[in-house]
Amino acid sequence: MKPRVRFAPSPTGPLHIGGVRTALYNYLFAKQSGGTFLLRIEDTDQTRFVEGAEEYIIEAFKWLGIEFDEGVGIGGELGPYKQSERKALYKPYAEQLVNDGWAYYAFDTPEALDAKRKEAEAQKRTFQYDASTRMTMENSLTLPPDEVARRIQDGDHYVVRFKYPEDTEIHVHDLIRGEVVINSRLLDDKVLYKSDGMPTYHLANIVDDHLMQITHVIRGEEWLPSAPLHVMLYKAFGWEAPQFAHLPLLLKPDGNGKLSKRDGDRLGFPVFPLQWTDPKSGEVSSGYRESGYLPEAVINMLALLGWNPGTEQEIFSIDELVKAFSLDKISKSGAKFSLDKAKWFNHEYIQLKTAEELYPAVEKLLVSKGIQFDKEYLMKVIALMKERLNFVNEFLDHAGFFFTAPAEYNEQDLKKRWKEGTGGKLRAIDTLLQQDKVFDMQAAHDRVMEYIKSNEWNMGQVLNSLRIAIVGEAKGPELFTMIDILGTDEVHRRVEKAINIVES
Repeated sequence: MKPRVRFAPSPTGPLHIGGVRTALYNYLFAKQSGGTFLLRIEDTDQTRFVEGAEEYIIEAFKWLGIEFDEGVGIGGELGPYKQSERKALYKPYAEQLVNDGWAYYAFDTPEALDAKRKEAEAQKRTFQYDASTRMTMENSLTLPPDEVARRIQDGDHYVVRFKYPEDTEIHVHDLIRGEVVINSRLLDDKVLYKSDGMPTYHLANIVDDHLMQITHVIRGEEWLPSAPLHVMLYKAFGWEAPQFAHLPLLLKPDGNGKLSKRDGDRLGFPVFPLQWTDPKSGEVSSGYRESGYLPEAVINMLALLGWNPGTEQEIFSIDELVKAFSLDKISKSGAKFSLDKAKWFNHEYIQLKTAEELYPAVEKLLVSKGIQFDKEYLMKVIALMKERLNFVNEFLDHAGFFFTAPAEYNEQDLKKRWKEGTGGKLRAIDTLLQQDKVFDMQAAHDRVMEYIKSNEWNMGQVLNSLRIAIVGEAKGPELFTMIDILGTDEVHRRVEKAINIVES
């Protein structure tokens, strides 16, 4: 059987980039092995459901270009793929566990459980519902069978708890971490099902993975403590367990702790793929898309946060990632997020884009600013200026002078470059630039250089003064390329304007 993997988020808010990375690794694994990748929405906990979160998840993956083979919004033979639409499936499995001796009904009230916790605290210990305490509680292990049946019949509140065998070593084989062993004495009897008809994550997850024929569970490290229970549930049902792989955490830039949803804008970078507006508070959290990141750059960055290809290569197309990816090259230790590296990836992907490919985003930016432009002209500017961009939305910061003549000039640059007599020199250079009816960039360059040399002028002082007149400061791309794009008429206007303002 070819591998079948899933990404199974809960619609409790925006999708964290750690979740995106988990989905990406599942996608790469499935594509490399010719397997199937499905999307399942795990919405059993309706108290944490957030309006719009499911739609957000689907839109985020569309933007990123990560495609699912089956699942919510796609369909498939093993659906439905939303747990709330599978509600009727889970009760028989919970009852099967009880009947087979792997689980029991527990009727303990919240008040009774709280009293047990306080009693334990008074004795400086922690209360845990497990093999050492279950026989002192109100459950089907301690109550007569007829009373259990009556309580269920009367609609009393209950939960179904898993019954761990006493003092048993549970082995979890992890494809990244190797053999993990834990004794059942350390584990509490987790709730699997509630009398309101909803399963908890643990039961629904295992049942759905089995029914959807999942062969590999690739998920975050935070689920490792749940793995022993999941292994035991497979054993209890008599099902073959999938292979597990628990991914390393994404860490804050300083490496001190997990990168959380709250860290994003507080630390100056997005932790969500798309901008998110909280439906209750109205609070807005930034997204990679709205911050100007290209989806390919986000994918490439995330792929290398925890996975090492074993080579010096850093720029990977999605097809190259599929070819190179393997679970055995995933690190056991957490990966630190780096904002500088994220920007670097985006810069590199902008350089790989043609001016034609970047045009729609730049056009949208200029239109939003009310700037008029000609497409052919804008294409030339994009081709020249893209090497300076980390983000497309920085375009006007670097190239604004191509659309608006400077109205003021950098004081430090003027002090350093604009000397007595500079205005006359710039007029002489401007006259040389106007000589040809059709501007020839190379011929103009050679003519100006020769003229400056023959007059024994300071080359840097004159050319940088011309740059100040054109740009507003002594920086920008190659001077004669700028003149070629702007046109000699516009350069003439800017030179005269600068002389009039500076020398007045």
